[in-house]
Amino acid sequence: MERHLDVAVAGGRVRVTKSGSGPPLLVLHGGPGLSDYTFTLAPELEDGYSVTRFQQRGLAPSTTDGPFDVEQHMADAIAVLDALDIHRACVVGSSWGGHLAMHLVARHEERFSGLVPVDPLGAVGDGGEADLGRILSERVPAELAAQAKEIDELAMAGEGTAEDALKGLSLVWPAYFAVPDAAPPMSVTGISLECYARTWDSIHDHLARMTLQERLPSVRLPAVFVLGAQSPIPPEHGEASADLIPGARCRIEQGCGHFVWLERPGAVRAAVDAVHAQI
Repeated sequence: MERHLDVAVAGGRVRVTKSGSGPPLLVLHGGPGLSDYTFTLAPELEDGYSVTRFQQRGLAPSTTDGPFDVEQHMADAIAVLDALDIHRACVVGSSWGGHLAMHLVARHEERFSGLVPVDPLGAVGDGGEADLGRILSERVPAELAAQAKEIDELAMAGEGTAEDALKGLSLVWPAYFAVPDAAPPMSVTGISLECYARTWDSIHDHLARMTLQERLPSVRLPAVFVLGAQSPIPPEHGEASADLIPGARCRIEQGCGHFVWLERPGAVRAAVDAVHAQI
């Protein structure tokens, strides 16, 4: 059974959802600026784990105000752990959420027991951003790719509308999967253009300053990266990130794209179990 609560953060509150029982997991959705789509992942984790996830700032019912940067997103995650009296949790993050998870363990290692990034934006170079854009464009018809690119450029500039941005995402949604024709319905229902654009500015700044490349080698937590072999973020970006963390391992799931658990149910759970076996 799920239960919902609001947690105070700078500038407002974030909506938290808890389910399951057992060792604590903090689950971070991707984006940035998207609605929480990890409700599709929670069912495979909550039998044996206490799953905490939250709608990141930018979209209701969480605060729609900024600042929108890596530091504030980290502060929000720590505020959720504090409010729920969770001293240490294994952090599981999808896409941008996996990138954020790496920042969290690099900056607040004492609050985490393990790390499971699921097809994350990487920590080295551009993290795979250029490959992501290129591969998505290659996997959809040229006219749709052009429409999606134009919409994304407006979104990065903080222009356009949320409705247009969702339409743009829907155009490329099938391309996130190993078999686009078999892609499930889009599970993202909302987007904050301001959060999207400003958080990407912060991500780019940290990548340029090599923040994670400098900090991750000092992390001493069990870590398993779950990567889709056919993801539009090619596995080598996740592997380069894992190489920064002593002892981290990668599981590359064949026949899977970006949202691994939708194409290989149980794969993320297996990684979480492997991490907890080392704790």
